[in-house]
Amino acid sequence: MPNGSGLVLSVVSHGQRGLLLGLLDDLHSQVKMSFRVIVTENIPEQPDLPIARYSYPIVVIKNSHPTGFGANHNAALQRAGSGLFCVINPDIRLRADPFPALLAMVSDPRIGVVTPAVTDPSHAPEDHARSFPSVFTLVGKLLGYRPKSALPEGERVYHPDWIAGMFMLFRTETIRSVDGFDERYYLYYEDVDLCARLRDLGLDVAVCTDVSVIHAARRESRRNARFASWHVRSAIRFLVSRPRIALGFKSRHREAESN
Repeated sequence: MPNGSGLVLSVVSHGQRGLLLGLLDDLHSQVKMSFRVIVTENIPEQPDLPIARYSYPIVVIKNSHPTGFGANHNAALQRAGSGLFCVINPDIRLRADPFPALLAMVSDPRIGVVTPAVTDPSHAPEDHARSFPSVFTLVGKLLGYRPKSALPEGERVYHPDWIAGMFMLFRTETIRSVDGFDERYYLYYEDVDLCARLRDLGLDVAVCTDVSVIHAARRESRRNARFASWHVRSAIRFLVSRPRIALGFKSRHREAESN
């Protein structure tokens, strides 16, 4: 695979060296196809990442100051060349190679982004694929009601409104066609907004249940007031920008599918 083409994985570390090394080890042992990784260290980390121990190319970006989720992945996207671009969290673990099935699916021009099934470390399904939020669902959360989207039983592929940014695979040309992530969202709702913009183009958001990965979620917004504040501001920004969704209406693309 020539440099600048093929599959590129973008990983952002916020002082998460232990988690990052676990992911890099999994990629080394599980993934058989050619790929390269762009690691963004959003805060200083020492010692230097031991990139020579891996069989695939790794580029390390060291930020002079922390930037948001979208800005970090957009910067990696600028270095990605053509082909395929995967946004993946450092706390993802691989028990098998998910990419052959995902690449086959995202090659369909009707698919804008695809993700595998995701479980927690105990192998219970994670709530990573959901319907768009509305004013009503957010009020419900404030009152302590946290409904989870049910995983469709027996469906190999399903199409939620949006998927979480822990693992998103795109054709590079597709994510560039919508100018990547909206950097006005600092830490939350970048994934929701991007999926909404892909769906505006008539593209599907897809979950492939043939393969799965493990996610060790940190849930900072539930423990840290600053993260919770970012979460609330991002939710308000999204709902104000999407009044139909805010009122609980289906997206146009979803309405067209149901007619």
